[in-house]
Amino acid sequence: MDMMDIDGSQGGGQLLRSALTLSLCTGIGFTIGDIRARRRRPGLMRQHLTAVNAATRVGNASTHGAQIGATALRFEPGPVSAGTYQFATGSAGSATLVLQTILPALWQADGPSRVQLEGGTHNPLAPSADFIADSYLPALARMGVQASLQLQQHGFHPAGGGVLQVEVAPCAALQACDFSTRGALASIEAKVLMSGLPANIGQRELQVLADTLGVDPHPRHVQVVRPALGPGNVALVHVRHVDHVEVFSGHGERGVSAEQVGARLAGQVQQYLDGRCCVGEYLSDQLLLPMALAGAGTFTTAAISEHLASNARLIEKFLPVEFDWQPHEDGGWQVSVSR
Repeated sequence: MDMMDIDGSQGGGQLLRSALTLSLCTGIGFTIGDIRARRRRPGLMRQHLTAVNAATRVGNASTHGAQIGATALRFEPGPVSAGTYQFATGSAGSATLVLQTILPALWQADGPSRVQLEGGTHNPLAPSADFIADSYLPALARMGVQASLQLQQHGFHPAGGGVLQVEVAPCAALQACDFSTRGALASIEAKVLMSGLPANIGQRELQVLADTLGVDPHPRHVQVVRPALGPGNVALVHVRHVDHVEVFSGHGERGVSAEQVGARLAGQVQQYLDGRCCVGEYLSDQLLLPMALAGAGTFTTAAISEHLASNARLIEKFLPVEFDWQPHEDGGWQVSVSR
């Protein structure tokens, strides 16, 4: 088996998850050392280990070093198997990041799959379940991927307890897509999720979003999550253009007022609206792999993040593609991939 050596000190958990995904999709194994070496707590944490275990099961892989705190890992993939799976982080670790690790392998499998994931569904440092359902999966659908997500139970940090159900159909070949333009603005919608906290906090956040973005501040847009497994507060804004949808989120935290949460979120949304690029910062990084598997594609984005750059270089090691980004005439950058 072909094996690749990866320097884990050059990134965090995303570098490991990307390597797992690429390994499953290409059949190339890897060793990685100095995992998350620059983080305050280096090595594999529970949510990283869940991603490793999920990739191991889906890809019939053999691993060495898959344990909490490990700073080195060897991963040798086998054939990917469609099927019914259940994975739990055992904490508030992100269930959506585990999903993104195995999803590309499952759409390359020879049959449909159903996956239940348990853990955090709305985490500050991970894509929310709403983002996955309303932005990420629709973007993949344009490329030919048929997948759906159902949120059965919300999970917030630090309690966790969220449940996601995902169904994935096999996709014989991805279609190259152009995400350069987003089309005319269709709507801006906001909602606030509250768990175990007074609903008026959400109403205050919603009012700030209404004052700055013009969204509907009606109380029906404040959703009280029951049962409340723990305290949680997330404000979400869906920006719908004719050809593209972006989902932005702001998370309540101790010592930060509802007005500050709303203002920060409004600022993110306004920055996107003021630009003319199609793809937001987080989705830009996540589109790289499906574009590479398609062999071609392009998108415009406001900035080239460190995540995007490092992910592109890792993908180029596993797949016979090259990424390029150039300043775009309307501002921002145009990112493209070719064989």
